[in-house]
Parts: sequence; C-alpha cells; structure tokens
Amino acid sequence: MIRTLLVIVTAAALLYAVSIGALWLYARRHRNAVSTADLVRLAPDVLRLLRRLAADPTLRHGVRLRLLVIAYLLSPIDLIPDFVPLLGYADDAVVMVLALRSVARVAGPDALARHWSGSPGALRLVLSLAGLGGSQASTPRG
Repeated sequence: MIRTLLVIVTAAALLYAVSIGALWLYARRHRNAVSTADLVRLAPDVLRLLRRLAADPTLRHGVRLRLLVIAYLLSPIDLIPDFVPLLGYADDAVVMVLALRSVARVAGPDALARHWSGSPGALRLVLSLAGLGGSQASTPRG
C-alpha cells in the first residue's frame, strides 16, 4: 500500500516537473505568453478551475460528465498497468490531456475565463493548449 502510494506520488511529481519544464521552454520562446511564476502556479489554478466548472449549474451536463473521465486516473483499472515502465503512466497522461481539452472546449472560453483565478497570461496558455487560443474570452477575475 505504501509502495503504491509512493509510486503514484513520484509519478505525479515527475509528470508535473516534465510539464513545467515543457511549459518553461514554451515561455522562453514566447516571452509575452506567460511568466515562470505563472507556470509554477498553473497546476493549482487548473485544479481550482475544474472544481469551479464542476460546481457551475449554468454549464451543460456534458462538462460534468467529461470531468468524471478524470476520475479514471484514480481508478485501479488502467488501459496499461502503472507498473509498466514509462507506458504505465503515459495512458493516464493522455487521458488527462484529452479530458481537460474536451472540458475546455465544451465549457467554452467565457466559462473558463469566468472561473479562472490565475493570471491572464496563464489563462491564454490554457486556452491555447485547449485549442481555443483564437477565441475572445472575457477578462478573468483575479
């Protein structure tokens, strides 16, 4: 039990570190996009966003159903077992990215901006990663 928990925490930390590294490289190439401090706060901001989207009664039920897909990551049943090196957590990462992108597209840029608590630059990054970069969203509340 403790070993499994340690593996999960280690994998999450590695995934977070790799994600931050990739986003940091993106930010270095696109200096006006987002600051390094915003990148560090991105994961907590996205988690807050997901919680607020799930609680928003004005959004379609499809948004909440897509958020349930993320619960797949907590399930002990995986497409590829987690003990398989590298590939074990790759399916979790792919499911997470696809689910988050689908949630963002169904909710729409206005809903994302309305529930966003991070910086405007980080919101632009989230919208861009969701394929909504060209959309005009209202100003997020800070």
